[in-house]
Amino acid sequence: MPFKHFLAYIKLLSKLILSSLKKFERCKLIHLLKVITNMQRLLFILLFYFLPTPFYGQKVVTITIDGSINPATTDYILRGIKHAEKESASALVINLNTPGGLLKSTRIITGTILDAPIPVIVYVTPNGAHAGSAGVFITLAAHIAAMAPGTNIGAAHPVSMQGGADSVMNTKTTNDAIAYITTIAQKRNRNVEWAQDAVRNSVSITSTEALALNVIDTIAPNLQILLQQIHGKRVEVGEGNFVLQTNGASVVHLDMSFAEKLLNIISDPNIAYILMLLGFYGLLFEIYNPGAVFPGIIGAISIILAFYAMNTLPVNYAGVALIVLAIILFILEIKIVSHGLLAIGGVIALFIGSIMLIKEDNFTGLMTISKSVIITSTIITTLFFLFVIGMGLKAQKGKQVTGMAGLIGQTGEALEDLENSGYIMVMGERWQAESISGKIEKGQNVRVTSFKDFKLFVEIV
Repeated sequence: MPFKHFLAYIKLLSKLILSSLKKFERCKLIHLLKVITNMQRLLFILLFYFLPTPFYGQKVVTITIDGSINPATTDYILRGIKHAEKESASALVINLNTPGGLLKSTRIITGTILDAPIPVIVYVTPNGAHAGSAGVFITLAAHIAAMAPGTNIGAAHPVSMQGGADSVMNTKTTNDAIAYITTIAQKRNRNVEWAQDAVRNSVSITSTEALALNVIDTIAPNLQILLQQIHGKRVEVGEGNFVLQTNGASVVHLDMSFAEKLLNIISDPNIAYILMLLGFYGLLFEIYNPGAVFPGIIGAISIILAFYAMNTLPVNYAGVALIVLAIILFILEIKIVSHGLLAIGGVIALFIGSIMLIKEDNFTGLMTISKSVIITSTIITTLFFLFVIGMGLKAQKGKQVTGMAGLIGQTGEALEDLENSGYIMVMGERWQAESISGKIEKGQNVRVTSFKDFKLFVEIV
């Protein structure tokens, strides 16, 4: 409300007060009370309906998505909407910069935004940011879609399970995505034809083009200007309309919780895959070297985190089975002489299982394991089992060189004639010995063949 209008209302209020004072002398007390009540009502209207927004404390909650769309970002957005509703905020602003993500997470997010009890504003920012693939669906689903200058949006073609999926499955996935984005665009009165093209042909456009094509509602260089631009706009929330009161509103940013940050990190298929392998390494190292403790602890933690992450990812359990089979084959190669056949089978099973481990059931194929990570991990795992654990097992099978058992095979000298038993010198120590090869004369060389209690059994060398 302009300041001059505010002054006009103040003058009107002053006139009412003066008029009431003039009437005071001739009015009864009850009439005076009525006048005061009317004045209070007028003052209430001035304070809560006509004064600028900051006077009655409007609030806007913001969250930031900078990365792939996964279960962690899904939980974050859902928590942001609930928090904004609890705080009676005017709107929730999602600062978005994403290359894409999981189909399932995208559907949950867009469905929640479409049914949100408060206005949700998606703002593609900062300069140079991109609302790609899953980001297109989320942006179009918003009550208000905005972009910063120098940003772009588009390329929403889905990638179906495994890059080599047959054409029928690929067509089904694409048609399903087209139908879904059409529903969203129609719901928000946005450019349906472009939305379909973004999925079918992976087209991408700049913020200026998006505004001209009715893909977004506005372009704003920063959040404060965006809130000024959308102030007073009427949006459909639930079954009714909502007028945005955002000009000069206080901005409260909601950060990711520790659990959401952790899940966001390990939801990367590459991280989950490496954690799983580290878990196997640690547990096997602990099994073959009991009492090491540290490898076992690290292995247990890693494998628990890996399976927690995989619970949120589109995991192909045939891939998990092949990786477990590979580890079994490596262990058998160490224990059984197969001239390398078991090791070769383990390498093949590990490589194929790693490729199959994560289904490419997402936008742009982001949620997959990098081929370079798979090749590197396969080589390291092969070397780990064939050399590290192999050498450990061979060392366990090797000859013991300490204690009584270490004397077996050692040679010494008879200190006296051994008709039956006597004393010998072995490794600089005097031992009671018994001959198993007849009489041994003093000074003859002997070899230790066995022992019982503290007596050695020897033979002539």
